[in-house]
Amino acid sequence: MSSAVAMEATRRRQRLSSNWGASETTEEPAGQWGRAWEVDWFSLSAVILLLCTAPFLVFFFVMVCDQYQCSVSQPLVELYSGEATLRSIWDKAPSFTWTAAQIYTVWVSFQVVLYMCVPDITHKFLPGYAGGVQDGARTPAGLINKYEINGLQSWLITHALWYANAQYFHWFSPTIIFDNWIPLLWCTNILGYAVSTFAFVKAYLFPTNPEDCKFTGNVFYNYMMGIEFNPRIGKWFDFKLFFNGRPGIVAWTLINLSYAAKQQELYGYVTNSMILVNVLQAIYVLDFFWNEAWYLKTIDICHDHFGWYLGWGDCVWLPFLYTLQGLYLVYNPVQLSTAHAAAVLLLGLVGYYVFRSTNHQKDLFRRTDGKCSIWGNKPTFIECAYRSGDGGLHHSKLMTSGFWGVARHLNYTGDLMGSLAYCAACGFGHIHPYFYIVYMTILLVHRCVRDEHRCSSKYGKDWKRYTDAVPYRLLPGIF
Repeated sequence: MSSAVAMEATRRRQRLSSNWGASETTEEPAGQWGRAWEVDWFSLSAVILLLCTAPFLVFFFVMVCDQYQCSVSQPLVELYSGEATLRSIWDKAPSFTWTAAQIYTVWVSFQVVLYMCVPDITHKFLPGYAGGVQDGARTPAGLINKYEINGLQSWLITHALWYANAQYFHWFSPTIIFDNWIPLLWCTNILGYAVSTFAFVKAYLFPTNPEDCKFTGNVFYNYMMGIEFNPRIGKWFDFKLFFNGRPGIVAWTLINLSYAAKQQELYGYVTNSMILVNVLQAIYVLDFFWNEAWYLKTIDICHDHFGWYLGWGDCVWLPFLYTLQGLYLVYNPVQLSTAHAAAVLLLGLVGYYVFRSTNHQKDLFRRTDGKCSIWGNKPTFIECAYRSGDGGLHHSKLMTSGFWGVARHLNYTGDLMGSLAYCAACGFGHIHPYFYIVYMTILLVHRCVRDEHRCSSKYGKDWKRYTDAVPYRLLPGIF
């Protein structure tokens, strides 16, 4: 999934596909970028497979905790031996409830209000934070959209209210999310499919920017990968920015807090592993919102069209599968040794440092048009050219200094280190919490290939010069 998938989260979240420059000219032809117009049979098969299996995969990983103490193998063994059937497993799972529907409706509505009705003021008193109205990247058709960046403010308001309720008001239990977790799964699926279907129909009937729509001729691919590039309602409600950042990522830290509260309720204490998961993932979430303006230049906004992949992924995949570690620890409270906890913390912090520093170098390079210092030296780069859909010729600079001279996607490497730390915090009793690192590895390796295919189409021979200068993708000397 996306950046839900993520924060893919995560973290759906914050991964740059290429360096972009600002100069424009009208010189010789160059490569043109954007999603492919035609779909091969392999891609189509993968799309149909994901559409058919992804919702059941999410249900499986949540269900095994509810019914099998997070054992992935036990339900499979019981199905094979005949001790259980798909129907018996389904019947044991909590169903849709109106209580969960009310909770989720209030939650999404509250995030819409914060997004649309509360202009950002935090940028006025937080040094270095870029909030308020910001320009996005140039779209394939040559358009530049404006965005209201107020994610950090929304996160702060939401968590302040959560804390006030837990300490003073007691309107609802801090375990409310965990207590309604599977019923909430059905609610998020309803929204995910509803918004994906709406975006699909909207692209045909009343697209926001028709020149940025892409129709492949295949209904399954169009539905999953999206047709519209930046679907909007009105001037400011941008589907991509809202669903990528809110409600999934704002909820991420609240979900973990609910898990910690449930652990306290069940066992009378919160394990150091649960604290590590909460802290490390909160760092990632806060980083996302602190750099939300920078996120406008990432692959989710710059290249991906809005379809089921982002709509359903951000509503369902991200909040349910990115938080598997905390869910696992509710059912299996793991108290780590001091050495193990220190190693997990170090891995997570080093991964975050690599992730953030790599992206900071690229952002600094872009903002100064290369007139800056990287690791104490003037950065080196390769000048490239590309065409937008309106025929305009533009120039970019691809940096070959600092972390970007070590590997072409070292920010992904840092991301994977952090992902492994989340999983390692759960110990080694089950493979369940390790699904996340497996998924992230597949996602980011695939994204490497996908990014570079796009960049090759966009920059042509200039991209070959860049890959010759920086030969490795993720791991220097290996890959």
